[in-house]
Amino acid sequence: MALDKQALESLRLDAGSDPQRYRDARGGWRRRLWIGGAILAAFAAAIAWRVVNSPVAVQTVLVETPEGAADAAVLNASGYVVARRLATVSSKVTGRITEVLFEEGAAVAEGQVLARLDPSTGKAEHAVAASSLEAARRNLREIEVRLADARKTLARTRSLVERKLVAESVLDGSEAEVAALEARLSAAGAEVDVARSRLALSQQGLDDLLIRAPFAGVVLSKDAQPGETVSPVSAGGGFTRTGIATIVDMDSREIEVDVNEAYINRVKDEQRVEAVLDAYPDWTLAGRVISIVPTADRQKATVRVRIAFESLDPRILPDMGIKVRFLEEGADRERAHPTVPDKAVLRDGGAAAVWVVRDGKVERRSVALGAASGEGVAVLEGLRGGEAIVVDAPRRLRDGAAVELKAE
Repeated sequence: MALDKQALESLRLDAGSDPQRYRDARGGWRRRLWIGGAILAAFAAAIAWRVVNSPVAVQTVLVETPEGAADAAVLNASGYVVARRLATVSSKVTGRITEVLFEEGAAVAEGQVLARLDPSTGKAEHAVAASSLEAARRNLREIEVRLADARKTLARTRSLVERKLVAESVLDGSEAEVAALEARLSAAGAEVDVARSRLALSQQGLDDLLIRAPFAGVVLSKDAQPGETVSPVSAGGGFTRTGIATIVDMDSREIEVDVNEAYINRVKDEQRVEAVLDAYPDWTLAGRVISIVPTADRQKATVRVRIAFESLDPRILPDMGIKVRFLEEGADRERAHPTVPDKAVLRDGGAAAVWVVRDGKVERRSVALGAASGEGVAVLEGLRGGEAIVVDAPRRLRDGAAVELKAE
């Protein structure tokens, strides 16, 4: 059967004869490929998000409060975290602030410059003092030259008197001139010392225009701004600042509690205590009694007790409320703390932590471990009892991740 060439030619797509139709066809395929790729990427992202955010199946155990733990306490009290070293920083002189070099919450080193006062007057006084010192030195040099010449004249006069060439009165005049110049030289030397002291005093005045941190600590408040006047004494009413910042030494944090005077006999120096911050009710802190303040409050019938932390933590802030349990002397502190399975403890070098389950999510909590026993390991700090903790934690578990309990 013969082929119809004209019919075949009519079915051929001639790109040259219709280029726009060819480009439209190719562009359509590209759009379809991009749309398909985007759908696949979105589908893969949704699956990954579901995998990452889906609850992790975990196995938990309940931390039991040890028997006899409550009996180890002889007294409970409440108080506050305080800092023994807290200072409002001011200037030594009255002046206008030109720069403030800190913000609230900043850590500062001892001697660090916190602010600068206007130095224009101080610099002028320093220049005058430097000029006075230079003038005194030149005067001293002039007298030294004149004294040297007078001594030479005196030596020649003595020689002439010995040879009977001049009268004795000429020798007396030369000796008087030398004595007078020596006295003036001594006075000029004293003037140089005074001028040097004035220059040092003016330099000290310039240094006093730099307000420095008295000790290393953290800035609690920023109380002045550039352009304001600061003074070490209250002057000028409300327009003059008496301080530019309040600094606290975070290493001096401790606990102060008021104990009813009827129970103060239960408190001893160096007595062991356990403290719990109101902000972190599941975190137990160890401490010891520093001293019992030897006076009572007549209005409240209480005695103040100072307590030191065994170790400090950045979460412990001044003025936080805290509750304290005074432990019985000789109490077994290991037994007074909860014990957890060893497989629930996460170890990283010398640090230890556990996963605590709260409201369907996990929280990584640092703990201090005590002695190990057949039942597990004692937790001295970090757990109080009653918490649910994860055992055999999966590797993909992260802080704040949602969890669900494994089916038994």
